[in-house]
Amino acid sequence: MPRTVTVGLDGSAESRAAAEWAAREARLRGLPLKLVQVWEPVPEPLAEAPLLGAETHQHWSERIPREAAADIRRRHPGVEVTAEHLTGRSYEVLPRLAKEAELLVLGSRGLSGIGGFMVGSVGMMVLAQAERPVVLVRSGEQAADEHETDLAGNPSEATPFRPVVLGLDTASPDASVLEFACEAAAHRAASLRVVHGWGLPPYYAYGIPSDVADALTRQQADALTEVLRPWRAKFPEVEIVAESRSGKAAEVLVDAARDASLMVVGRRIRRSPFGAHIGPVTHAVLHHATAPVAVVAHY
Repeated sequence: MPRTVTVGLDGSAESRAAAEWAAREARLRGLPLKLVQVWEPVPEPLAEAPLLGAETHQHWSERIPREAAADIRRRHPGVEVTAEHLTGRSYEVLPRLAKEAELLVLGSRGLSGIGGFMVGSVGMMVLAQAERPVVLVRSGEQAADEHETDLAGNPSEATPFRPVVLGLDTASPDASVLEFACEAAAHRAASLRVVHGWGLPPYYAYGIPSDVADALTRQQADALTEVLRPWRAKFPEVEIVAESRSGKAAEVLVDAARDASLMVVGRRIRRSPFGAHIGPVTHAVLHHATAPVAVVAHY
């Protein structure tokens, strides 16, 4: 049985944008799309209120995936769509569903006045627990936003996809993150920009000779080229562009995401008594990147 592209729905504008993105991604990958609404039972005091009865809430939530599925089937006739209505806590149910999915897609509010995401607490908890790729899609995301501009300077679905951008740490590159990014670029017939941001060692805080700076720059660029060598051989159809840039990794990646159709970052799976950890660079990209962000968990 093939894995699905699974999307969490709650009836909001951001979850509808996520469903649209997920439908396009399912078409690109040739996979079924699963729409999931998780109903959290109303607390007892509210359930007894005449206008907020539990049955009314449940009936309303059951309509969300059913109506969304019908709408998506109309707009994406080539995509196989199923809908599920489940009961439980979203931050517990969605990570379990992600285990059976190719990827899980969630919506997120756009930040007012600036680009990026407002990632809610449920979204962050799901991201921290899911061990399959999770994609965050902003409210208002349009298909044309992922494409190059046309001759009139406007984004258009008729033009090629913008590059997929991968943020990579050359000190600990993970194969699953690299493979996800290469496959995403291949599905889009787009190039893959692999961006590595690096900073100077602390003992250079008060300045660095130009010849030393040049040597460090070459060293970082050579390390990135070496990491990418086998992936260029494995995905010859994908143009892989290496970019090693001096600066804070989070700032470098957020800047690179401005021209991306998809931003890909990794998240190391850590088990600790204090809960799961997302990492400061991935956290910053999630909140400030203007493109959809795929977070790929790895050990």
